[in-house]
Amino acid sequence: MSIVDKLKQLIFVKSRIWKYKLLSNCNNVIGKPKLFIPLLLKGEGKISFGDNVQIGVVAAHYTYSSYNYILASGKDTEVSFGNNVVMANGATIQATTGISLGNDVMIGINCFLVDTDGHDLDPEKRMDGDVKSAKIKIENNVVIFYNSVVFKGVTIGENSIIGACSVVTKDIPPNVFAAGSPAKVIRNL
Repeated sequence: MSIVDKLKQLIFVKSRIWKYKLLSNCNNVIGKPKLFIPLLLKGEGKISFGDNVQIGVVAAHYTYSSYNYILASGKDTEVSFGNNVVMANGATIQATTGISLGNDVMIGINCFLVDTDGHDLDPEKRMDGDVKSAKIKIENNVVIFYNSVVFKGVTIGENSIIGACSVVTKDIPPNVFAAGSPAKVIRNL
Protein backbone atom coordinates (compact mmCIF):
# COMPACT_ATOMS: atom_id res chain seq x y z
CA MET A 1 0.00 0.00 0.00
CA SER A 2 1.44 3.38 -1.00
CA ILE A 3 1.84 6.25 1.45
CA VAL A 4 -1.04 8.07 -0.27
CA ASP A 5 -3.30 5.02 0.16
CA LYS A 6 -2.28 4.70 3.81
CA LEU A 7 -3.05 8.37 4.35
CA LYS A 8 -6.48 8.01 2.71
CA GLN A 9 -7.17 4.99 4.89
CA LEU A 10 -6.23 6.89 8.05
CA ILE A 11 -8.19 10.05 7.22
CA PHE A 12 -11.29 8.62 5.58
CA VAL A 13 -11.73 5.24 7.26
CA LYS A 14 -9.79 4.82 10.52
CA SER A 15 -10.78 8.23 11.89
CA ARG A 16 -14.44 7.50 11.14
CA ILE A 17 -14.17 4.06 12.83
CA TRP A 18 -12.84 5.76 15.98
CA LYS A 19 -15.62 8.36 15.84
CA TYR A 20 -18.36 5.73 15.67
CA LYS A 21 -16.78 3.79 18.54
CA LEU A 22 -17.09 6.96 20.62
CA LEU A 23 -20.73 7.40 19.53
CA SER A 24 -21.65 3.80 20.41
CA ASN A 25 -23.42 3.26 23.74
CA CYS A 26 -23.99 -0.51 23.95
CA ASN A 27 -22.05 -1.69 26.99
CA ASN A 28 -22.73 -5.42 26.61
CA VAL A 29 -20.63 -6.33 23.57
CA ILE A 30 -18.86 -9.70 23.37
CA GLY A 31 -16.21 -10.40 20.76
CA LYS A 32 -14.41 -8.07 18.41
CA PRO A 33 -15.25 -7.90 14.71
CA LYS A 34 -12.79 -6.78 12.04
CA LEU A 35 -13.85 -3.27 11.07
CA PHE A 36 -13.34 -2.10 7.49
CA ILE A 37 -15.96 0.65 7.85
CA PRO A 38 -17.46 2.32 10.94
CA LEU A 39 -19.84 0.37 13.17
CA LEU A 40 -22.36 2.02 15.51
CA LEU A 41 -23.52 -0.21 18.39
CA LYS A 42 -26.55 1.07 20.33
CA GLY A 43 -29.00 -0.10 22.98
CA GLU A 44 -29.19 -1.77 26.38
CA GLY A 45 -29.10 -5.35 25.09
CA LYS A 46 -26.34 -7.81 24.26
CA ILE A 47 -24.41 -7.89 20.98
CA SER A 48 -22.08 -10.85 20.49
CA PHE A 49 -19.66 -11.53 17.67
CA GLY A 50 -18.20 -14.94 16.83
CA ASP A 51 -14.74 -15.46 15.38
CA ASN A 52 -13.70 -13.81 12.13
CA VAL A 53 -16.70 -11.44 11.78
CA GLN A 54 -16.06 -8.80 9.12
CA ILE A 55 -17.89 -5.46 9.13
CA GLY A 56 -17.61 -3.70 5.77
CA VAL A 57 -16.09 -4.59 2.44
CA VAL A 58 -13.32 -2.34 1.13
CA ALA A 59 -13.84 -3.31 -2.52
CA ALA A 60 -17.55 -2.36 -2.39
CA HIS A 61 -19.12 1.06 -2.82
CA TYR A 62 -19.90 3.28 0.21
CA THR A 63 -16.57 2.37 1.82
CA TYR A 64 -15.81 6.03 2.53
CA SER A 65 -19.32 7.29 3.20
CA SER A 66 -21.41 4.69 5.02
CA TYR A 67 -21.44 2.91 8.34
CA ASN A 68 -23.13 -0.19 9.74
CA TYR A 69 -25.63 0.01 12.57
CA ILE A 70 -26.64 -2.58 15.17
CA LEU A 71 -29.32 -1.85 17.78
CA ALA A 72 -30.16 -4.23 20.64
CA SER A 73 -32.78 -1.99 22.17
CA GLY A 74 -33.96 -3.59 25.44
CA LYS A 75 -32.13 -5.20 28.34
CA ASP A 76 -33.32 -8.67 27.23
CA THR A 77 -32.58 -8.10 23.54
CA GLU A 78 -29.79 -10.13 21.96
CA VAL A 79 -28.10 -9.84 18.58
CA SER A 80 -25.67 -12.68 17.91
CA PHE A 81 -23.25 -13.32 15.07
CA GLY A 82 -21.79 -16.75 14.38
CA ASN A 83 -18.32 -17.31 12.99
CA ASN A 84 -17.12 -16.10 9.57
CA VAL A 85 -19.95 -13.60 9.05
CA VAL A 86 -19.61 -10.70 6.61
CA MET A 87 -21.88 -7.66 6.99
CA ALA A 88 -21.34 -5.42 3.96
CA ASN A 89 -21.42 -1.63 3.81
CA GLY A 90 -24.51 0.26 4.92
CA ALA A 91 -26.24 -2.74 6.52
CA THR A 92 -28.51 -2.29 9.55
CA ILE A 93 -29.74 -4.67 12.26
CA GLN A 94 -32.45 -3.42 14.63
CA ALA A 95 -33.62 -5.80 17.34
CA THR A 96 -36.27 -5.51 20.03
CA THR A 97 -36.54 -9.25 20.78
CA GLY A 98 -33.50 -10.75 19.06
CA ILE A 99 -31.72 -11.53 15.83
CA SER A 100 -29.29 -14.41 15.37
CA LEU A 101 -26.97 -15.04 12.45
CA GLY A 102 -25.38 -18.46 12.07
CA ASN A 103 -21.92 -19.28 10.75
CA ASP A 104 -20.70 -18.30 7.27
CA VAL A 105 -23.52 -15.79 6.70
CA MET A 106 -23.16 -12.93 4.21
CA ILE A 107 -25.29 -9.80 4.55
CA GLY A 108 -25.18 -7.53 1.49
CA ILE A 109 -24.87 -3.80 1.01
CA ASN A 110 -27.75 -1.73 2.46
CA CYS A 111 -29.59 -4.77 3.87
CA PHE A 112 -31.97 -4.20 6.77
CA LEU A 113 -32.91 -6.82 9.38
CA VAL A 114 -35.64 -5.64 11.77
CA ASP A 115 -37.56 -7.80 14.25
CA THR A 116 -40.40 -5.36 14.92
CA ASP A 117 -43.06 -3.38 13.09
CA GLY A 118 -41.83 -0.26 14.87
CA HIS A 119 -45.35 1.06 15.42
CA ASP A 120 -48.77 -0.53 15.74
CA LEU A 121 -50.96 -0.50 12.64
CA ASP A 122 -53.94 0.68 14.70
CA PRO A 123 -53.92 4.52 14.63
CA GLU A 124 -55.11 4.65 18.26
CA LYS A 125 -52.11 2.57 19.42
CA ARG A 126 -49.50 3.81 16.98
CA MET A 127 -47.74 6.21 19.35
CA ASP A 128 -47.93 4.19 22.60
CA GLY A 129 -44.55 2.49 22.18
CA ASP A 130 -45.91 -1.04 22.61
CA VAL A 131 -44.54 -2.74 19.51
CA LYS A 132 -45.00 -6.26 18.20
CA SER A 133 -41.74 -8.13 17.82
CA ALA A 134 -40.55 -11.64 16.97
CA LYS A 135 -37.05 -13.07 16.69
CA ILE A 136 -35.27 -13.37 13.34
CA LYS A 137 -33.08 -16.41 12.76
CA ILE A 138 -30.61 -16.59 9.89
CA GLU A 139 -29.20 -20.12 9.73
CA ASN A 140 -25.72 -21.20 8.59
CA ASN A 141 -24.33 -20.40 5.15
CA VAL A 142 -27.09 -17.97 4.14
CA VAL A 143 -26.48 -15.13 1.66
CA ILE A 144 -28.74 -12.08 1.64
CA PHE A 145 -27.98 -9.91 -1.38
CA TYR A 146 -27.97 -6.12 -1.41
CA ASN A 147 -30.91 -3.84 -0.57
CA SER A 148 -32.98 -6.66 0.93
CA VAL A 149 -35.15 -6.40 4.04
CA VAL A 150 -35.87 -9.22 6.52
CA PHE A 151 -38.83 -8.65 8.84
CA LYS A 152 -39.89 -9.95 12.26
CA GLY A 153 -40.41 -13.62 12.98
CA VAL A 154 -38.59 -14.87 9.87
CA THR A 155 -36.26 -17.86 9.76
CA ILE A 156 -34.07 -18.26 6.67
CA GLY A 157 -32.99 -21.88 6.32
CA GLU A 158 -29.46 -23.15 5.96
CA ASN A 159 -27.66 -22.61 2.62
CA SER A 160 -30.46 -20.44 1.20
CA ILE A 161 -29.87 -17.33 -0.89
CA ILE A 162 -32.06 -14.23 -0.87
CA GLY A 163 -31.95 -12.28 -4.14
CA ALA A 164 -31.22 -8.58 -4.37
CA CYS A 165 -33.93 -6.07 -3.37
CA SER A 166 -36.11 -8.75 -1.75
CA VAL A 167 -38.58 -8.22 1.09
CA VAL A 168 -38.64 -11.30 3.32
CA THR A 169 -41.86 -11.50 5.37
CA LYS A 170 -42.22 -15.29 5.80
CA ASP A 171 -39.89 -18.20 6.57
CA ILE A 172 -37.62 -19.40 3.77
CA PRO A 173 -36.77 -23.13 3.79
CA PRO A 174 -33.20 -24.46 3.58
CA ASN A 175 -31.36 -24.90 0.27
CA VAL A 176 -33.41 -22.56 -1.92
CA PHE A 177 -33.05 -19.35 -3.89
CA ALA A 178 -35.80 -16.89 -2.94
CA ALA A 179 -36.43 -13.38 -4.25
CA GLY A 180 -39.09 -10.74 -4.77
CA SER A 181 -41.41 -8.53 -2.80
CA PRO A 182 -42.62 -10.42 -0.91
CA ALA A 183 -39.84 -12.99 -1.29
CA LYS A 184 -40.90 -16.38 -2.67
CA VAL A 185 -38.94 -19.53 -3.43
CA ILE A 186 -37.76 -19.40 -7.05
CA ARG A 187 -35.90 -22.71 -7.15
CA ASN A 188 -34.09 -25.33 -5.11
CA LEU A 189 -30.31 -25.18 -4.87
